[in-house]
Amino acid sequence: MGWLNFHHLLLLTAAALLLRLPSAAPDISSDRSALLSFRSAIGGRVLLWNVSSPTPCSWFGVTCSPEGSAVVELRLPGKSISGRQLSSLTSPHTLSLQNNFFSGGIPDSLFSLTALVSLDLSANNFSGPISPSFNHLTRLRTLYLQDNHFSGPVPDLNQPGLSQFDVSNNNLTGQIPKGLAGKPKNSFAGNSLCGVPLDSCPVEETPAADGRKISGGAIAGIVICSVLGFFLILMLIIYCLCGVFGEGEEAQEITGLPCTTHREKTVETSGGGGIAAAEEKQKGGEEVTGGGKSNGLVFLGKKKWEFTLGDLLRASAEVLGKGTFGTAYKAELESGLVVVVVKGLRDVSMAEMEFRAKMDEIGRMDHRNLVPLRAYYYNRHEKLLVYDYFPIGSLYALLHGNKGDTRTLNWETRASIALGATQGISYLHLHGPSISHGNITSSNILLTKTYEPRVSDFLLAGLARPGPTSGPSRVEGYRAPEVTDPRRVSQKADVYSFGVLVLEIMTGKSPVVGEDGFDLPLWVRSVVKDAWTSEVLDAELLRYQNVVEDMVWLLQIGVDCTGSHPDKRPSMAEVATKIEELCRWSFDYTSEE
Repeated sequence: MGWLNFHHLLLLTAAALLLRLPSAAPDISSDRSALLSFRSAIGGRVLLWNVSSPTPCSWFGVTCSPEGSAVVELRLPGKSISGRQLSSLTSPHTLSLQNNFFSGGIPDSLFSLTALVSLDLSANNFSGPISPSFNHLTRLRTLYLQDNHFSGPVPDLNQPGLSQFDVSNNNLTGQIPKGLAGKPKNSFAGNSLCGVPLDSCPVEETPAADGRKISGGAIAGIVICSVLGFFLILMLIIYCLCGVFGEGEEAQEITGLPCTTHREKTVETSGGGGIAAAEEKQKGGEEVTGGGKSNGLVFLGKKKWEFTLGDLLRASAEVLGKGTFGTAYKAELESGLVVVVVKGLRDVSMAEMEFRAKMDEIGRMDHRNLVPLRAYYYNRHEKLLVYDYFPIGSLYALLHGNKGDTRTLNWETRASIALGATQGISYLHLHGPSISHGNITSSNILLTKTYEPRVSDFLLAGLARPGPTSGPSRVEGYRAPEVTDPRRVSQKADVYSFGVLVLEIMTGKSPVVGEDGFDLPLWVRSVVKDAWTSEVLDAELLRYQNVVEDMVWLLQIGVDCTGSHPDKRPSMAEVATKIEELCRWSFDYTSEE
C-alpha cells in the first residue's frame, strides 16, 4: 500500500461523496463505470467484484438505494487506494476507509458532505487537529477516528445524534468536552486526555489566602505523617490477620462461605480425573474458602456461591473432554442447585504467587461474551478452575457433530455468534497490547440456550505446557503462521485465529490439520481466486439466497484476518466494528452494551 496524503484522498473520494444538484437524475450506470475505473486503478484482485453484473449493487463494499438507482454507501476497509479520480456518486451517506495508509490533515471540503451519516477513517495515519467543523455534519451518527495521529484537544461536538464515537489511540490532549462526557471510556483511551468519563483533570495550584504558597517544610511534614500513618494501619491489619489465621487454629468462616471439615467420600466420576485427584491430595487437611496459603477454593467476581471445596470434591462428575490445558468436568453438587465446569490443569509452569496473580487477572475480565472464571483452587499437586456450565455445548459440536443440529445455525445465528465472539476478544485486547486470548477455536466458543456466544479459555496460553489431546489437534489449524511457541501469542495472532473461526462458521469445514494437511484459509482463497462464489458457503446457508452478498462479506472479513503478514491484519476492534455494521444492515441488529 502506498502512503497517501489526505488531499489525494479527497481527489479520489470527494467527487464520489458530494451530493449532486437536486435536478440531477440518478444514474446507476455512471456509478458502475466510476467504480469499475476505480477497481482497475487499484488492481482487480483487491476488490473481488463480479464485473459481469449490470449493476454494482451486489458488489462487495457497495450499497445502493432501495430502488437501485444510485450508490449510497462506499465501504473499502483495508484496501490499497490509489489511481484516478472517481466520478460522482448519487446521494451517499456512508464513507468507510478504515485500515488504510492515508495521511495528512482533514481539509475543510470534507465538512460540506452534509448527507453523511457514518464516517470511518480509523486505523490510518491522519494527523493534525480534529476540526470543530464536524458540527456541520448534522446527520452524523457514527464517527470513528481511532488509531491515527490526531493531536490537540477534542472539539466540542454538539451533536445529540452522534451515538457511535471513538478517538482512542491518537495524540490528543486536554479536557474532554462536556458534550462527549457520556461516551464510553474506551472511546478516549490511548491519549493524554482527562475529565469525565476519564480521571479528573488536575486542579491548578491556587495561592493561599495570605498570598503565599505552602512551604516545602510543611509539604514534607504532611508526606512523612501520611507515610507513618499508612504503616501503622498496615501493621494493625497484619496483626489482626495473624490472630485470625494463626498457625494451629481452626479455619474461620469468612466471606459468607462456611468452612467445613473435609470428609472422606468416594467421588463418582466417569473416567476419573481432576476432582478425584484433588480429593485424594486434600484428605485429612483443612479447608478454608478465602485463598491465601490454606489451599482453599478462592472465589472471584461479584456472584455469591453457596458451596465449598468439600462440596465440589464430593460432587458427581462427568468428563466433558480433554482439551489443550487439561480435563473438563461437569460437576453437579449434592444440592442439585449449582452446575459448574471444573478444569484440572496439567503441568502448570508458574510459581504459586504468579499463578494466583494470573487468576485474579482472569477474574477481572468482565464482559457478556466471556465465560467468567468463578473460582480456582491451588496446591502443589492440583489446580482447578471453576466456570459456569453451558448445556448447549460448544460451537464446534454444533458445526461438526450431529449435522442435523446445524439447521439451528442459520445465517442470523452464525453472524451473531461471530459478532459476539469478536466483541469478547476485542474487550480482552483493550486491556493492553500484551493481553491476548491465545487459544481461539470453535471448541472454546460456548453457547447459551439462546445461542449467544461465550468465549472461554482466555489468558491461559502462558499458564501451562500444553499436553496431548484426543484425536487430531484442534489448535494447529487456527494457529497463525508466525507463532512458534503456543505460550507466546500476540493480538495479531488472535486476529488470525478468529479469521479461521469465521471461515469455519461460514463454510462448515473444520480447520483441523489432519494427515492431508488441510488449510482452511488457503482453500477459501483458492476457490475465490478470481471472484467470490457461493461454492465456499456451508450447504445449510444456501437456503438464504437473499443475503448471499452479506454472507460473502463476512467471508471477506475472515480472509482479511488470515493474511500471512501480521501487520496487514486488522485489529479486533476494527473487525468487531465491521461485523456489527454487517449485522445491522443484514437483519437490523442492535448491539447491547
